[in-house]
Amino acid sequence: MFWGIFFVSPFVLVAAVFLLFPIAYSLYLSLRETTLYTSWFDQFGQMKYVGFENYRRLVTDPVFWYSVLATGIYALLLIPTTVAASLWLALMLHSKLPGYRAFRSAFFLPHVFDVFVVGIIWLLLYNPQSGPFAWLFRSLGIDWFTKNGFVDNPISVLPSIAFAMVLKGMGFGMILFLTALNNIPESIFEAADIDGASPRQKLFRVTIPLLRPMILFQMVTGLVGALNAFSEFYALTKAGGGPAFSFFGSTVQSARVSGFHLFRLFDESYYGSAAAMSFILLGFALIIAWVNFRFLGKDNTA
Repeated sequence: MFWGIFFVSPFVLVAAVFLLFPIAYSLYLSLRETTLYTSWFDQFGQMKYVGFENYRRLVTDPVFWYSVLATGIYALLLIPTTVAASLWLALMLHSKLPGYRAFRSAFFLPHVFDVFVVGIIWLLLYNPQSGPFAWLFRSLGIDWFTKNGFVDNPISVLPSIAFAMVLKGMGFGMILFLTALNNIPESIFEAADIDGASPRQKLFRVTIPLLRPMILFQMVTGLVGALNAFSEFYALTKAGGGPAFSFFGSTVQSARVSGFHLFRLFDESYYGSAAAMSFILLGFALIIAWVNFRFLGKDNTA
């Protein structure tokens, strides 16, 4: 008993210092009001207790709700597309096409790069005057892109950023799906062939159901990534949050997703509101994750 506690204690200590204490302090912070002039050396003395005022202020703020809406749109564009593209690549490379090892490395390589670096690269590619897309559209006689651009238009900014992140992240998903495919016994596919299953039937009746745990994993981690998305928006909008427009009487920035809005709150010293927003987003994440587990986490043998 003693030695068990002794060997576990380093992990418990690290978890308490770097996980439990930040969560407890964030909850404490969310119930208090802070300003730019709040002393970091006397936080407990200068922070004014306001109860759930930070939460009330957020849920009545149209800018906050737009950030949630923008995050939802971004997640719907990003997550299913990334999962589908990753699965398609994995199925193609699992069939041992000629040069599949080189293709596997090439598709995985963008995942290694930092998100901010990838965002800067795509910002250059999306340049409406000198980027390759500008040249392509000009050669086709289309001037819309040259006039509006992709990340400078409130309609196209979220799909443009999602497209860039799909190309970055599908290589990692491909590796996960390839690992899952290699763990499926070949005898299952042989039995399907004996039963006369067509390739389409084997895909939708055998392969995809057996890959359901991996799909669930990528959906949940993709949701967490969408809620925390910041670097790509910061880079591709040049730290501006995208073009502005009116949303229920308030001026909002089209690319101000929840991660970017959280950054702005923290940057403007609204630490209590930022902490409150993090717990609200945690609630959204738990609800959506429960829905994913409810529909994708069923027993494959049922």
